Amino acid sequence: MLRYTFNRVLYALPIMLGVSLVCFLLVHIAPGDPLVSVLPPDATEALRRQMAELYGFDRSLPEQFLRWLARAATGDLGTSIATARPVAAEVARAVGNTVTLAAFATLIGFTLGAIFGFVAGYFRDSPLDRLASALAVLGVSVPHYWLGMVLVIIFSAQLGWLPATGAGPGGSTEWVWDWEHFRHLILPAVTMSVIPMGIVARTLRALVAEILSQEFVMGLRARGLSEFAVFRHVVKNAAPTALAVMGLQLGYLLGGSILIETVFSWPGTGFLLNAAIFQRDLPLLQGTILVLALFFVVLNLLVDVVQTALDPRIRRA
Repeated sequence: MLRYTFNRVLYALPIMLGVSLVCFLLVHIAPGDPLVSVLPPDATEALRRQMAELYGFDRSLPEQFLRWLARAATGDLGTSIATARPVAAEVARAVGNTVTLAAFATLIGFTLGAIFGFVAGYFRDSPLDRLASALAVLGVSVPHYWLGMVLVIIFSAQLGWLPATGAGPGGSTEWVWDWEHFRHLILPAVTMSVIPMGIVARTLRALVAEILSQEFVMGLRARGLSEFAVFRHVVKNAAPTALAVMGLQLGYLLGGSILIETVFSWPGTGFLLNAAIFQRDLPLLQGTILVLALFFVVLNLLVDVVQTALDPRIRRA
């Protein structure tokens, strides 16, 4: 197992390097001048050259990439052009808020998706199966930013039960474990959970139906095991695949929450990316994308290792 883990880590290193290269190039080929947010409209050419030299934009792209990669390896992601604050500090605060939101959304989505998936798989072609499958398809099909706006209209504007924006009272950007901050989390977490809920439900429905049709399940029932004992064996066989799906969905939520965080003004990485894009803040944009991409790679690595530890068939292969 240790050798397998070591090999997976070695495989992840070139992926991380490739991710950092793609991140750097995609940001630089985008149109627009990154210095436009800090230079006045009547800026002289000398001032423009001075600012370009300060941020390293006067160097060639290969040299910029190597310098940026060397600094990033030490934790220095540069300085934000728009705010003049360290990018690492900006990203660290936003990542904490996004991880909190994504974790709650994953918990809700995985719990509901697992319930719907197991119910649909156990009661195939029944009204319960059709109802659970319809809810799963609806969760995947409904645009989550539209659902977020509908929830804000209903539960914030009309009923007044939950706050519509922010991470806490008074426009707080720091998450605190209390009821007031948790109330701000409910609507964005529920909105983000619908897509993973649908994906997990559809995946588990097909997986449970396949497991129940296998010969070992018929053998367990022939031996007189209770239905609960059979259910435990089904869960054990479905757990590795469910874990892989959950890990992928958590990675997608960490990197793909820009629309939800913008709708709810949640101060996470998606909200930070949106601001960096409109301000053409290259250091902030590069740092945020790099951290999210590395999160995704590391998360997939952890899921791969845990999945292998849970499923002996993978280890034997």
